[in-house]
Amino acid sequence: MKIKQLFTDDSAVSPVIGVILMVAITVILAAVIGTFVLNLGGSVSQTTPQASFGFDFDEGSPNDNVTITHETGDTIEAGRLSLAVSKAVDIDSNRDEIDNSDTSTKEAFTEANSGFSDSTVVGAGDTLYAGGNDLNGETFRVVWNSENNENSATLSEWTAPNN
Repeated sequence: MKIKQLFTDDSAVSPVIGVILMVAITVILAAVIGTFVLNLGGSVSQTTPQASFGFDFDEGSPNDNVTITHETGDTIEAGRLSLAVSKAVDIDSNRDEIDNSDTSTKEAFTEANSGFSDSTVVGAGDTLYAGGNDLNGETFRVVWNSENNENSATLSEWTAPNN
């Protein structure tokens, strides 16, 4: 065997490099297509905010009132927040103006009298009032919805005392 011929013979190098390149391209394409198909990239930017809401119960006549206050955590666009209650309530930015004219078990923070618009940012100290007849033992949840409404999360949950 001639050693000089061994070093100059390149006949097997090209097919091996070609196979390696084809395998690498296939793996990269599979990863990119898999990411789009499984929508792994779209959900990364829609992380649930971390916020704490406090609830204060005021038993009254004829309506009971609950004060919902953003206490700590991230600021959140009001258009992404809603109040889910186990009994129909009315919400308002002023506790004395709750009149039960527009009650629902799910009220958006952007309801007409809430004082918040879609672009308003809810932060620490911001308050919303909910009222209704006999709210004793009812459960209140502040719910966040993602931009495309694919995801939602309960940020705070509270049950009124059962007097």
